[in-house]
Amino acid sequence: MEETGSKNALSHDGRPQRSSLTPPLEETAFVASSRSYRQLFKPFLFTVGFTGCAFSTAAIWQYESLKSRMQTYVDELRADWMDKLKPPKHGDLRKQVNRWWNSLSEGQKTVGGIIFANAIVFCMWRTPSLQRTMIHYFTSNPASKKLCLPMILSTFSHFSFFHMAANMYVLWSFSSSIVSMLGREQFLAAYLSAGVISNFVSYFCKTATGRFGPSLGASGAIMAVLAAVCTKMPEAKLAIIFLPMFTFTAGNALKAIIALDTAGLVLGWRFFDHAAHLGGAAFGIWYITYGHELIWKNREPLVKMWHEFRLRRSGRGGGSS
Repeated sequence: MEETGSKNALSHDGRPQRSSLTPPLEETAFVASSRSYRQLFKPFLFTVGFTGCAFSTAAIWQYESLKSRMQTYVDELRADWMDKLKPPKHGDLRKQVNRWWNSLSEGQKTVGGIIFANAIVFCMWRTPSLQRTMIHYFTSNPASKKLCLPMILSTFSHFSFFHMAANMYVLWSFSSSIVSMLGREQFLAAYLSAGVISNFVSYFCKTATGRFGPSLGASGAIMAVLAAVCTKMPEAKLAIIFLPMFTFTAGNALKAIIALDTAGLVLGWRFFDHAAHLGGAAFGIWYITYGHELIWKNREPLVKMWHEFRLRRSGRGGGSS
């Protein structure tokens, strides 16, 4: 396992600090005045509302997926039968791509879309005309006028290619395990919620310490994935990509990462957003231990309401036709 790409914290002491991981921030991107805890009320409501909507949407999505799975299975059987009747095409690029895609695990297919979205946002950072928009909406900062939307958009935002590559490598490495535990729909709800929750924890700590500055990166959400897998499989063996001869258990790796981020938060290290890391890790541990039982296994009333809604809608459609 490669070390997690950290959620890059961009701090300022009158002027913004610059490094290879940070976007070219302008002075206008910062608000020098201190913020009160009242400013966190809207982000708190957004966090609660977004998390609720994410898991509600995932439950309905899973219901719809199960309904259409049988028809998809029949369609695939028909397509395979038709392919056998056609003469084979040698060097067919589309068929080679399909074969590669079908060889991926469900988890790898799921995070493929997340990686693609991160790559698109990375390219947007390279467009000069979009710089102001990127700073306002794709970096999260409690001292900014834009508080809520950046909490989710910054989860897909990386200015440094190394930062993005490290984060996406870790996500890809743990994708099969986490999706096999939670399923595609529940994983996506948990991943997006973790991104927002980790940003809210970052907002709270920055407000409490008065150390304002924008942050960006997927590490808060990825820390939730890593923490969930390591909590569920603490004896699993992990290794660093460039040092495969050194192995350690997942449980020990999680303890070391949490200890490092705790030290960074207490000592005021400002290169990484340690509060976001710890917020993501805490959510991942809580969700895999308690949240799955409390949230996902109690989705039946919502799914039943959706089922009845579908029946009423189809009944009205049948009567009018």
